[in-house]
Amino acid sequence: MDAIDRAIISELEREGRLTNVELAHRVGLTTGPCLRRVQRLEADGVIRGYRAVIDPAAVGRSFEVLIDLTLDSQDAGTVERFERTLAQAEEVVELRRLFGTPDYFMRVAVADLAAYETFLSQYVMTVPGVRGVTSNFTMKNIKSAP
Repeated sequence: MDAIDRAIISELEREGRLTNVELAHRVGLTTGPCLRRVQRLEADGVIRGYRAVIDPAAVGRSFEVLIDLTLDSQDAGTVERFERTLAQAEEVVELRRLFGTPDYFMRVAVADLAAYETFLSQYVMTVPGVRGVTSNFTMKNIKSAP
């Protein structure tokens, strides 16, 4: 990967809907070589996809909660069941298994506090193996990924 590939990636991260003509112009290439580079970056898995960035309030998911979770046990069955169950939940925006304590970090987006309480009590706390949950509510979002 060279400086031009990095420039292409940077431009697409900022604006994924750029036309090839505009992208080529921004990175200083002609359209043919630019398109071939983008296709190679896609084929190599560097560019994994394109997506729309949605306003959470517009879709009723503006209440975001950061959650630390611990499990009773780290056996394969408990871990697999927990990960499979929570990865399927629409409310779960991000789920990471961590080294050390806590065992997991999860980011959840719902409509409001009542919806979060319902999700937590009727979904998360019913997953076998969940021992502890610590909910953190954001005071102010300083910087986040698009």
